Parts: sequence; structure tokens; C-alpha cells
Amino acid sequence: MTLTRKILIAMIAAILLGSLAQTLLAEAGADSTLRYVFHDLLSQGLFLLGGKLFVASLKVLVVPLVFVSLVCGVCHLRDQSSLGWLSLKTISLYLATTGLAITIALILASWWQPGAGVNMTVDGGYTPPPAMPLIDVLVNIFPTNPVQAMAEGKMLQVIVFALLIGVAIGRSGEPGERIGRHFNDWNEVLMKLVTLLMGFAPYGVFCLLFTLFAEQGIGKVGDLAVYMLTVVAALLVHGLLVYPLLLKTLSGLSPTVFLRKMRNVQLFAFSTASSTATVPVTLRAVEQRMGVKNRVAAFAVPLGATINMDGTAIMQGVATVFIAQAFQLDLSMLDYLTVILTAMLASVGTAGVPGVGLVTLALVLQQVGLPVEGIALIIGVDRILDMMRTAVNVTGDAMVSVVVANSENAIDKQTYNNIQAGEQQ
Repeated sequence: MTLTRKILIAMIAAILLGSLAQTLLAEAGADSTLRYVFHDLLSQGLFLLGGKLFVASLKVLVVPLVFVSLVCGVCHLRDQSSLGWLSLKTISLYLATTGLAITIALILASWWQPGAGVNMTVDGGYTPPPAMPLIDVLVNIFPTNPVQAMAEGKMLQVIVFALLIGVAIGRSGEPGERIGRHFNDWNEVLMKLVTLLMGFAPYGVFCLLFTLFAEQGIGKVGDLAVYMLTVVAALLVHGLLVYPLLLKTLSGLSPTVFLRKMRNVQLFAFSTASSTATVPVTLRAVEQRMGVKNRVAAFAVPLGATINMDGTAIMQGVATVFIAQAFQLDLSMLDYLTVILTAMLASVGTAGVPGVGLVTLALVLQQVGLPVEGIALIIGVDRILDMMRTAVNVTGDAMVSVVVANSENAIDKQTYNNIQAGEQQ
């Protein structure tokens, strides 16, 4: 049985058993044996521990893997002046796909009107953290203390530091070659560790999803069905139509092969709801399954996990229209353009962790004068949607990596077209 099939079985079993446990807990008393077994012992005990350990084992690899892979990629560039063009193409594609994503979301939300007829009643409200000024966002890209940046997981700062180290190694002659070989060895070791951890994926996925559905169940889905369907439809259009069309148009490579090879990565992203935690899995798939050279993959994938938030942008677009309709407020064309621009800028430097989309949504709502308290209405279903949009985010990271690699002649097309290449059984 392949790893993909094992993960799918684990996901289905976790959703069914978790929802069943939530239903039983709703009928059980506070001191019942049933609550102790399903809630205290399993949901908030064994499975919660297993899920947290699984995510932690992935996150512990993110910073060293990104740093080592990016240093390897840059230091072995024959023409380091090409790094500027590589960066420009990658960032431009990420921003373009984010703009397309939120445009699709706004069109579908305006058409389906998920907030029409909703009685906007907020109990308690939602207080967003203060938004960081744009100049501070730009300044924070550059590290003042690289060790602190690695300890705190500030990926943009880690990327910049790795680029500088890689460029310096590439220009240091024989000492640089020795250091470069050392980084290559570390890269191989870390990739092997990713492969080993993927073998535990089905158990980690089961623990994560059982805990989630045992706590929330699926009862809240019906209350916001139209909103959820609008978000899911926009995610499917973007992930299954826009990405394949861009891939085919810009590279000529087969979208079918691409989507088949992305299944494991998408399942990982769905279960963790974190683009950052999925970086090691995405990087392995892009390099070993799709044949993208390390110098492109090591730059594009971690950068995408930081600035490419297409799924989050879709949620923000739909949620903005939903809240406006629920409050019976009209959005002008200028407001729609403001939403697109703000969502694109808000995605830059946003941490790829669960739930961060709600924080950036507050910034978007403030820019168009909508009540931030409306976020409280969608918090209940956001966790489920967060898993879906994270799967779209990582698909975009891989698509851009393949397109940029093809333009740089840095992809092994034989590996890409081989369905079995790099597949873990």
C-alpha cells in the first residue's frame, strides 16, 4: 500500500471516528465514563500528544532544511548574477497567483452572496492585534541577529541570511568549495530524515484530525454552508484549474502528472494546516519527485511558504464580501481593488501557521471600513477551511517552483514525467 493510500485511510477514519466521538460526548454527562475515555484519555490525551509530536517533528526540520538547502543552491550557482532574475520571476509569479486567487474569490462571493439574509449577531466580538506598518514589514525582512531569526522561525530573515552565506561561499574559491561540500552532506542527511518522518505520517494525520473533529464535529458546517461552499468552490477552481492552466501555459509540462505527484504534499498540508510545517515534505516532492534542481527548489519553496498565501487570500475575499452582505453594506469597485491589494501585501511576511488568515483578514476589513467583529461569525468553521486552503497554498508553491525551474533549465523532465520517481511506498 502506498503512503498516499495510507494517509487517505487515516484521514477518513479520523473524521468519521472523531465526529462520532463528538456526537457521543454531546449526549454524555460531565462525569461520565464515556467523556473520560473519549475526551480526557483519547482526544485531549493520547491523540493530542501524538498530533503535537508529529507537527513538532516536521517543524524542527524547517529552519535547518531551508537554510542548508538554500545555501547549497546558491553557492553552486555558476553565474550568481542570475540570482536576481530567479528572485524576480519567483516573487512576480507568487504575487500574480495571489491576485488571481482573490479576484476569483470576490467574483464567486458577489455572485453567490453567502451573507445575504444572515442575521449579524456577534457575541463578544473579535479584537485583532495591531497591524504592523508596511515599512516595518520591509525592514524585518533583513536579519539583525540570524541566530535569533532561526530560533524564532522568521523565515524571510532566514532566507536572506542563507542567500548571503551562499553567495559568499560561491565567491570564496577553494575554502568555499570545501564548505559547499560540507553543506551538501548535511542536505542529504536532512532529506533522509524527512523521508523517515514521512513513514509516520498516517499516524500523525489520524491523531490531528481525530482531535479536531472530536472537539468541533461537523455540526457548525450547516450554519455557514453557503459561505463554506463559496470558499471551497474558489479553492477548487484555483487549485484544479488556474494552477494547471498556468503550468501548462508557462512550461508545457503535464498538469496531470503534477497533481498526481502533489497528493502526498496536499494531504500533509491538509492535516497540519501549516505551510511552514509542510516545507520539508514540499521540498522533497519538488526535488525528488518532480526533478527540480536544488538551486531553484531551495529558494522558491520556503519563500512560497512565507509569501504565497493564495488559499488565505481566497478566504479573505469571500469573508470580506460575506461580512459586508451580512451587515447590509455595499462595497464599491474601489473597495474591491483595495481588498485585492491589501490581501496581496498582507500575505508577504505572514507566518505559515494555523489560523493566521484571521489576523490578516482583520487588516483587510479595516482597510475597507467593515466591522472587524464580523470575524467572530466565521471562527467556528475557519479551522476546517484553513486545512483546505493550506493544501492550495503548497500546491502553488510547487507549481511556481516547477515553472521557474523550467525557465531556468533547472528541471529534469525525465524525472518529472516518471510517475514512480521518488515515490515512497
